[in-house]
Amino acid sequence: MKNRKIAPLILRTGEKKTGRILVLTGARQTGKTTLARALFPQYQFLSIEDPVLRETYGQLTAAQWKTAYPLAILDEVQKAPRLIESIKAAYDQWEDVRYVLTGSSQILLMEKVRESLAGRCTIIELYPLTLPELRTESWEDPVEDSPCQKLLQRPAAIKEMISQLLPDFRLDPLYHTKRQAWDFYCHFGAYPALTEKSLDDQDRRDWLSNYVRTYLERDVRDLASFRDLEPFIRVQRYLAQATAQLINYAEISRHTGISLKTVQRYVQYLSYSYQAIVLPPYFRNPQKRLAKAPKIHFLDQGVLQGILGKWGNPSGNEFESLVIAEIYKQIRTKESPWVLYHLRTLDGREVDLVLEGSEGFLAFEIKMTDRVSPVDARHLRDLSQFLDKPLIHSFVLSQDPVTRELSPGITALHCAYFLG
Repeated sequence: MKNRKIAPLILRTGEKKTGRILVLTGARQTGKTTLARALFPQYQFLSIEDPVLRETYGQLTAAQWKTAYPLAILDEVQKAPRLIESIKAAYDQWEDVRYVLTGSSQILLMEKVRESLAGRCTIIELYPLTLPELRTESWEDPVEDSPCQKLLQRPAAIKEMISQLLPDFRLDPLYHTKRQAWDFYCHFGAYPALTEKSLDDQDRRDWLSNYVRTYLERDVRDLASFRDLEPFIRVQRYLAQATAQLINYAEISRHTGISLKTVQRYVQYLSYSYQAIVLPPYFRNPQKRLAKAPKIHFLDQGVLQGILGKWGNPSGNEFESLVIAEIYKQIRTKESPWVLYHLRTLDGREVDLVLEGSEGFLAFEIKMTDRVSPVDARHLRDLSQFLDKPLIHSFVLSQDPVTRELSPGITALHCAYFLG
């Protein structure tokens, strides 16, 4: 069992008076149920996926919830949204009831939560494992902060952090375990079930193929009440092939034969169901000609391969997406206030990722190369002219194990060294 960085936050929140209703949401199979049961063993576990029991639970009054289930985990509660009204009534009448609600369909669950539980609940999102979590072997293993997470917590200490970096990732005492986690992540993604040691590579590929099918048959049907999944599958596959690229809705519409509005809705579904990140463009500087199209990044390399039926080493675009997805997960796991963008000028200059914090920006170029050269940092030079806050530092993340200062304010690092 892999430990989760967010577990202490969930426990602390659940102990507060304002944490009497916790909502754990995220993609299917990210470990919401396992984590909830491990953290709250004194709570009764109620599976709302069981259609018979679902009806029974739906007949309980608020008083009966208080008597029979004062402490309970309601798993996959989006299957019966009306139960949320009963939970709300019990919450409002008795101060000693506490509930954990889990759900994998953000749009169905969140609509009802915002409607009925506004001001009464805390929402926590769970993502696939981060690289530091992948390196753990049990609940007892500490989840260390990666250099990325340390930097995001103390951006003012960037010079100190840079000075402490080893000249070569291979000198890191944890090099082999970090590299092992990185290689696993690049080939299979980071869903907890895939880390089971009894599985071989074919088992993992089969699991990912089945995951994609289950996602379509359950989450997407629940999400949109589709009668025909084929149009969505066409858009999903097109976008998987176009990961790390600008979203051109008109082009997708022409290529798939699906209306523009439907394509836009399908992209939203992929985002709402935690399958993809829609990365907005940075374009606040009115004096600069900046592109305003968003980019799409699939959130898990293993799932992307399951969609495409393609296994093996990632392509360049897939590599960019899996690095950005890892940074995104590490930010969300720490609940850091950083906002993610990409930046592209109309004449083709592009920066893969720009993070905005209260003190300024961090910028990232992502290269799959094993040997970084100064030309890989060309888009990072003079970047501050496009930004409306200070540029704290820039990085080139690659598979080159050597740490290099490419120019003042630009550092090249191995991805696994920075993120592991």
